[in-house]
Amino acid sequence: MPRMTAARAAVEILKLEGVTNAFGVPGAAINPFYAALKAGGGTDHTLARHVEGASHMAEGYTRSRAGNIGVCIGTSGPAGTDMITGLYSAIADSIPILCITGQAPVAKLHKEDFQAVDIASIAKPVTKAATTVLEAAQVPGVFQQAFHLMRSGRPGPVLIDLPIDVQLTEIEFDPETYQPLPVYKPAASRAQIEKAIGLLLASERPVIVAGGGIINADACELLVEFAELTGTPVIPTLMGWGILADDHELNAGMVGLQTSHRYGNANFLESDFVLGIGNRWANRHTGDLAVYTKGRTFVHVDIEPTQLGKIFAPDLGIASDAKAALELFVEVAKELEAAGRLPDRSAWAASTQERKARLQRRTHFDNVPLKPQRVYEEMNRAFGPETRYVTTIGLSQIAGAQMLHVYRPRHWINCGQAGPLGWTIPAALGVATADPEGQVVALSGDYDFQFMLEELAVGAQHNIPYVHVLVNNSYLGLIRQAQRNLDINFQVNLEFENINSPELGVYGVDHVKVVEGLGCKAIRVTEPDQLLPAFEEAKKLAAEFRVPVVVEAILERVTNISMGAAGIDAINEWEDIATEPGHAPTSIRPFVAS
Repeated sequence: MPRMTAARAAVEILKLEGVTNAFGVPGAAINPFYAALKAGGGTDHTLARHVEGASHMAEGYTRSRAGNIGVCIGTSGPAGTDMITGLYSAIADSIPILCITGQAPVAKLHKEDFQAVDIASIAKPVTKAATTVLEAAQVPGVFQQAFHLMRSGRPGPVLIDLPIDVQLTEIEFDPETYQPLPVYKPAASRAQIEKAIGLLLASERPVIVAGGGIINADACELLVEFAELTGTPVIPTLMGWGILADDHELNAGMVGLQTSHRYGNANFLESDFVLGIGNRWANRHTGDLAVYTKGRTFVHVDIEPTQLGKIFAPDLGIASDAKAALELFVEVAKELEAAGRLPDRSAWAASTQERKARLQRRTHFDNVPLKPQRVYEEMNRAFGPETRYVTTIGLSQIAGAQMLHVYRPRHWINCGQAGPLGWTIPAALGVATADPEGQVVALSGDYDFQFMLEELAVGAQHNIPYVHVLVNNSYLGLIRQAQRNLDINFQVNLEFENINSPELGVYGVDHVKVVEGLGCKAIRVTEPDQLLPAFEEAKKLAAEFRVPVVVEAILERVTNISMGAAGIDAINEWEDIATEPGHAPTSIRPFVAS
């Protein structure tokens, strides 16, 4: 039997499980693993500037392609605690990533050794498993189980903590005999699917709520096929956006209090039956449950049995992987179609598209400073259906979800539940690493951008090109808007007069200088007609120099983006809505007046 260090065995297992890329920061307690990584070859490593950044890079990498599992690596102590935010955002959105940390020697774990912290206990609430390996011979089994857990059931992250002496200990391990463990996923029964379709057929105005679980299951084509067979309009969730193209005749728009369309909410409120697949009824999607559920029958399909009934009790709950369920949904629907038993839903579907043309928000403004809506309008012109958008939280993300267009799965990559500021830059680097020739466009407000902007240097060092749209109003815009309910405007103002850049006025941080100082390119835009040329130039610069390119749009200081605090029937339209075709020139459907 071949002998090698436990660290080398771990590296070999990573490769056997399909890992080709890792993101991390070395340190004393993890250096033996890095030595094995170098000796083993076959794994490209991206050196982050912050270990939290490495964890978000791993997330972006995973989210980009079916089957990807991002790996992030750090040393002992603060490296592990830095990764907790990445683990939280991954488990919240059902994203498998593997975090590997170094640790003090086993004999020192209870002696308050330098940078020795019980990271496994700290990480347990935000992982599917977190283990400090105390015996070197257990390393292969722990890694094998980690990949099994990440892929089985509801996907999610795992942390493995390796004491330095465990890493260095030689063990017997033969990579040629290693086999990944079978992946477990629950599957719906034929009887369950027949009952669900029976409820759908009994309705008059059904909709499908398509969640991120469909994307995780790589089942988007099946969802579109089922929707087309039955003529059922589809409402993608924020995590499911892109499952079917925005311009598809059955795309009824997104629903919710924030990241939603006017027509999406209106279409949902007209429905009488809801089939939710791979979604978790997030509170920003549902709003007031009394409004959301009134007068509707619900079927809920989710891979995690404990999700069924967690938010409200469905009329029928089915614990199943989305792909397994959709295969049966398509099979039964085809049989019903052949028997002539599928009703004609064309009038209902057409009514959803009529609302799509009529209920729009205005995007065309010529104001200086810029109104953010104009930025998204020009982004629609500049960035086509192949674009992968990456964003996390804030008014920029909310407005972007309301006004941008997405046409393909995994082309809206959004940290949905956790929403940590700073996520966007490292996640975009992970996405661009996974799709080096793709069009990756990140979207940030100024505060999200400033949280982890040091990671731009990673893009410069490793030649990871993408375009970053930075909308700058020198404000914590979403928090300011939320503070209106408390009648305060407190500690949310980022303005100051920069003594080194007086031309900025009160906009404070000179992002162009900072970005250039980190080895990247930047363009500042202050006029509406400069936006489209700037985006086109940014694409050229990214392709030429193979670095991140930032386009900073200087916005008006205060814009209130449409959102509600209660039900989806009571969204505040703070800004103008479209009342004529020229108000929303890049809308999916040409505007039609009421």
